[in-house]
Amino acid sequence: MQKKNRLILALDVKSRASALSVVESAKDSVDAVKVGWPLILAAGPEIITDIAKLKDVICDLKIADIPSVNTLIVEQAMARGASAVICHGFVGEDSVRACVETAKGQAFVLTEMSHPGGKQFTAPVADKLAAMARSVGARGIVAPATRPERIAELRKIIGSLEIITPGVGAQGGKASDAIRAGADYIIVGRAIYEAQDPRAAAGALAEEVKRSI
Repeated sequence: MQKKNRLILALDVKSRASALSVVESAKDSVDAVKVGWPLILAAGPEIITDIAKLKDVICDLKIADIPSVNTLIVEQAMARGASAVICHGFVGEDSVRACVETAKGQAFVLTEMSHPGGKQFTAPVADKLAAMARSVGARGIVAPATRPERIAELRKIIGSLEIITPGVGAQGGKASDAIRAGADYIIVGRAIYEAQDPRAAAGALAEEVKRSI
């Protein structure tokens, strides 16, 4: 995955045609596309392969099972062309390690979620989850752009691991705040794919990120 624009498109649309149309429009301004359950269930897992022909794909399945099942899920995602996966950290070190090892290190551990409910259960243990991500050799963590002060705090724990951060746009987070707090990439969905001109929306966000570095 490149680190050119430091922008990841969260593609939570519900059809193959609209997904590919948005990717084609925004591809010059994003470094990767995050694909999750809404699109995979609507368009089938083949959509991972289709998008991977255009951009690196982060398979956001919020993987949260026992180690053997996590291994099977990651194997399928990577076989279909995913460049990385996202797993939950709360399931424990053995399950997270299974994801990291199967993805050959290309796994991001979700430490603290960006919505208000994220404060309830993930935030109180996020520091421990971040430390675990570092100890098992994950590529990075997921931290909330809606709470940039938490990005800064988690950065101190993980060192040089990467931080990808959702919550910019529709959830109220600002790209510039997240980058200045220590995020490597911002993740944006609705502000791009619901825009009248996804190409222009992605380009404007990429420019905001560049100005913040």
